[in-house]
Amino acid sequence: MSLSLLFGEVSLWDAISGTAPVFHGLWPAVMGTLALVCGAVALASPLGLATGIYLAEFAQGRLKELLTVFFDVLAGVPSVVVGLFGFSMSLLLHRAVSPRLGPCLLVAVFSLNVLVLPYVIRATQSALENVTPQVRLIALSLGADRVQNLAWVLIPHSLRGIASGLLLAIGRCAEDTAVILLTGVVVSAGVPRSVLDPFEALPFYIYYVSTQYASTEELDRGFAAAMILLGTSVTLFALAYAVRRAVGHRALYRA
Repeated sequence: MSLSLLFGEVSLWDAISGTAPVFHGLWPAVMGTLALVCGAVALASPLGLATGIYLAEFAQGRLKELLTVFFDVLAGVPSVVVGLFGFSMSLLLHRAVSPRLGPCLLVAVFSLNVLVLPYVIRATQSALENVTPQVRLIALSLGADRVQNLAWVLIPHSLRGIASGLLLAIGRCAEDTAVILLTGVVVSAGVPRSVLDPFEALPFYIYYVSTQYASTEELDRGFAAAMILLGTSVTLFALAYAVRRAVGHRALYRA
């Protein structure tokens, strides 16, 4: 574990600023992994929260049952199937829209969004449905309408359960290999300049080195990449946990 493992022969500042490409280090894979996680969670969060709130508070009857079963089934779909879906979508875009479109960071982010979206939806739905009847009636008994009760009472009391779904989404995005394997990840792509570029990622690098290594030095780099991936995941989890505590305390104080 050293700076040369991350940046190769490029200086720290040149690698971070992007003035010099890194070809013999893991920095592009680290940045690609962060781009995947942040992009997929940013897409899944608003859609997952809105859908979970709708299922918990507004959907009724057979529609609610059908949607709940659908998202449960979607959560059980193997990641390689989601990867094939993303690969098929990239081929369709390449042929129907533009030759520039194909397997790239944008397709991988969208595919990971499909993979983790059911977890966010079901975590949000379960957290809201588990709020006790006494808490549900507090704001309503004081004259608040349904939307005000949802915004000021139900969601603040459900933040821990909702955040658990987001934490699970972060973990799935950071570790999944099958989806990105089919949607744009390559061995030596450098730091992606746009969402339409191929990219590198730590899970794929670990998979590639473990199956193609030619020396013990390359295998050591694979183990080092695994440690960096664990450290990256722990850092993301710690940031998400800190945000959850800060937002939770503020929301409960305002409620």
